[in-house]
Amino acid sequence: MKVLFKNATICDPASPEHGKRLDVLIEDGTIRQLGELIQADDAQVVSSDNLHLSPGWLDMQAHLRDPGEEQKETLESAAAAAAAGGFTSVLAMPDTHPCIQTKADVDYVLRRSAHLPVEIIPAGALTVGLEGKEMAETYDMHLAGAKAFTDGLKPIAHAGVLVRSLLYTKNFGAPVLTHADERSISADGKMHEGPTSTMLGLKGIPSLAEDLMTARNIELAEYADAPIHLLAVSSAKSVALIREAKKRGLQVTASVNAAHLFFNDTALRGFDSNFKINPPIRSEEDRLALIDGLVDKTIDVISSGHAPEDAESKVVEFDIAAFGMIGLETAFAIARSASPALPLAILLNAFCDAPRRILGIDVPKIAVGEKATLTAFDPDLHWTFTAKDIRSKSKNTPLTGMALTGKVLGIYARGLWVMA
Repeated sequence: MKVLFKNATICDPASPEHGKRLDVLIEDGTIRQLGELIQADDAQVVSSDNLHLSPGWLDMQAHLRDPGEEQKETLESAAAAAAAGGFTSVLAMPDTHPCIQTKADVDYVLRRSAHLPVEIIPAGALTVGLEGKEMAETYDMHLAGAKAFTDGLKPIAHAGVLVRSLLYTKNFGAPVLTHADERSISADGKMHEGPTSTMLGLKGIPSLAEDLMTARNIELAEYADAPIHLLAVSSAKSVALIREAKKRGLQVTASVNAAHLFFNDTALRGFDSNFKINPPIRSEEDRLALIDGLVDKTIDVISSGHAPEDAESKVVEFDIAAFGMIGLETAFAIARSASPALPLAILLNAFCDAPRRILGIDVPKIAVGEKATLTAFDPDLHWTFTAKDIRSKSKNTPLTGMALTGKVLGIYARGLWVMA
């Protein structure tokens, strides 16, 4: 099968063709030609007024619910959502039922997703049962194909367990990903603590709960002389702590979920449970600090934070609604819409190069002879996200009906062109 991309702006800083408008011909999964006015009569033609092509994007935090909660999401529906959002690869969090904590569990994810157009990369549980007490079989899972280890949104409360995990996993080059949340402070909170939570009468989650654990996790990484990745950073103070850690030369990286770049806590005034996420959407000051953190590369990665929940879990009173928002389909669009201070080059690095660098995965190249792994998009297209754009089995998003900037047109991966 041949696919011909016409007059596409090449977005690949590693390529001598970066920034040029060229045709790209792909045949049998390989880039065969790069140039102007390429002719291929038997090719499927992909064209758009403002077509851009970059190496395929990788989402570094998606909660896919399979196995165990397939009524919320399956690997197949997650792959469809990821493709619609421009992701050619997704790091699947291990917080399934049962959790991904053995080599057999890793093999399940890899086998079940092998036929899909989007690569599903398993992250293994850092501790047994995600309970934070005893390190799981990380090396066995690594040999089976797990690229990182994490307890997902469950923080590692026991400092000794985390530091021993850092010391152990650095020996075979698998990063530890951890969520910063001091549960004794955030317990039973429903949203960010501030004027809005007071006005709404909802128990708040102070930024302090995140900031304390961020500081502790950085200190543990320094002690272990090991890399650590901080998931879903959401507070201004945490951004400042990470910035200082990087200045000290520590092996600290961080990601932000796209929703935290776009919304602030005033969005919850209508009690829409789709805005109830973990970590919570914080203040405008925090939102702007996150954007600044991306601009100066304090924050490395933008993730979807994709957390599908069925209607039974979300269409209920706000207090008892589950935390979570789907995000694979919209991560790029809301990050692009969040602020004009975010240059396209920074967004693409945060979606493509940085997550692969952290996970130790080669970045695809746009060059003749290379395997084609591409995301096609229009960074400036104004469009409205509607229910028909949702590919996930779950519909828990507040974005339906919102005007956005930047639209994914499709992906080419694993020898297939998949339109968004």
